[in-house]
Amino acid sequence: MSKGLDGTNKRGILELGAEEKKGWDEVPQGVVLNSFDGSIDNTAFLKPEDREYSEFNSYIASVASWRVIKPVYNRDICIDCQNCWVWCPDTSIISRDKQMLGIDYDHCKGCGVCVEVCPTNPKSLLMFEEATNNDDALAGWPEKKKKAKK
Repeated sequence: MSKGLDGTNKRGILELGAEEKKGWDEVPQGVVLNSFDGSIDNTAFLKPEDREYSEFNSYIASVASWRVIKPVYNRDICIDCQNCWVWCPDTSIISRDKQMLGIDYDHCKGCGVCVEVCPTNPKSLLMFEEATNNDDALAGWPEKKKKAKK
């Protein structure tokens, strides 16, 4: 077995910003943070949770503590258009076989891009305060807006 970490067991165990920081003038030129240790043959064909990751990389590190507001996803409204998946800058939208499955809160920074690009009425993703329970958010979801008759 390689010395890499299994993504399923280690997802989000490190928190970015908690490590000792180096100044810009202390980082060696050309430094590279490799996502994987050893051979990367066929890695692109594996699901993220099945890959072997190096000890510190963006998949294993969590940025959840940076977030003040979070997106909540409503499966009953989603049309699986994949706009949120395409536009998410942090690849925090979990999608398999062109179906939205949820949000990776370990990597979501709460930017709200997913909500902005959602075309449904009402939107299938809405932003809520970080402390809001997802079930409470879903219970208060807005109703579809009716078009005014002329």
